[in-house]
Amino acid sequence: MLKKLLPIWIFTLLLIAMTSIAQAKVLIPAPPQLAASAWILLDANTGKVLVEHNADEQLPPASLTKMMTSYIVASELHSNKVTEQDQVPISVAAWNMGGSKMFVREGTSVSLIDLLRGVIIQSGNDASVALAEYLAGSEGAFADVMNQQATLLGMTNTTYHNATGWPAEGHLTTARDLSLLARALIQDYPSHYGIYSEKYFEYNGINQPNRNRLLWRDSSVDGLKTGHTEEAGYCLVASAVRKGMRLVSVVMGTRSESARAQESQKLLAYGFRYYETGKVYSAGDVIQENTPVWYGKENSVNLIVPEDVYVTIPRGAIEDLDAKILVDDIIKAPLLDKQELGRLSVSYEGESVLDLPLVADHAVEEAGLFSRLWDFISLFFKGLFS
Repeated sequence: MLKKLLPIWIFTLLLIAMTSIAQAKVLIPAPPQLAASAWILLDANTGKVLVEHNADEQLPPASLTKMMTSYIVASELHSNKVTEQDQVPISVAAWNMGGSKMFVREGTSVSLIDLLRGVIIQSGNDASVALAEYLAGSEGAFADVMNQQATLLGMTNTTYHNATGWPAEGHLTTARDLSLLARALIQDYPSHYGIYSEKYFEYNGINQPNRNRLLWRDSSVDGLKTGHTEEAGYCLVASAVRKGMRLVSVVMGTRSESARAQESQKLLAYGFRYYETGKVYSAGDVIQENTPVWYGKENSVNLIVPEDVYVTIPRGAIEDLDAKILVDDIIKAPLLDKQELGRLSVSYEGESVLDLPLVADHAVEEAGLFSRLWDFISLFFKGLFS
């Protein structure tokens, strides 16, 4: 059973921690309506969705597919299964790919890192197929890996049939799933995410620009990927950082290359203008001191947060936050280090903005027989008079 506790000092601590990111309260208008089929905007640190429309509608992703291709390549590099200098053979199938190309030549070998840049910056279908064949033996087998990875990332409405986004029946995803993938790319492989901000890549004497126009229009934008087919329309997944706050936008099904950039800018501008994200706790911060422990060699533990904690709220909403601590009525030894003993929840206008575990700051061993018997008697009388 949980007991509700709300010490004044802990609520004050929360407010003080967030004061540095709070500004004068402002009214938040309705989110922008875009000339697109579907869109979503979220905070990359907290996962908080700020705006969405048709975010779960399955749509063809076009070259946004290559985000998953690059994610898997980065994963293989991170686990040391391949290296950036690996020489990848170029097959006839890769060389024959139409659409956007890196212009690799059949029968040659290209370094893996060059192919990865060809996928991300030049949106090369030929580079994508070459990497898929190198990592999985065939593009079909690689698509199976893509679908397995999508499941692991929680992309429940996504099905891949190829590594490029070339039109294929049933090759579909959603704006929400793409936002999950973008967030994973940013957080899981930051060293390779940096490639998404590169504006040009030259290979085989051909210098091609990154198709993401926002890299030139907005210095806060550092990714991610464009896509276009007749069926999918013009799509863009973008990410930007301002004052430590990173947002991810997904816009699908716009009418032109300029429109996808313009509509993405609307989303990002809205998010940065009307919301803020701040770090309210660091891993190990004590939330409640001297929490009683029964039957242990020690009589108490401190409750701490196990990891850094961020919260995304409307600007000026700090005074309207409501914080509650829930802790077990009776905590009994033995306790493990970092064992969950309670939770901290923070809400805004009845909506939860933060819910995290509170854990023991150290292990507590079980006491000897006499001490446990004494605690048993104490608890018995405590129950009688409570």
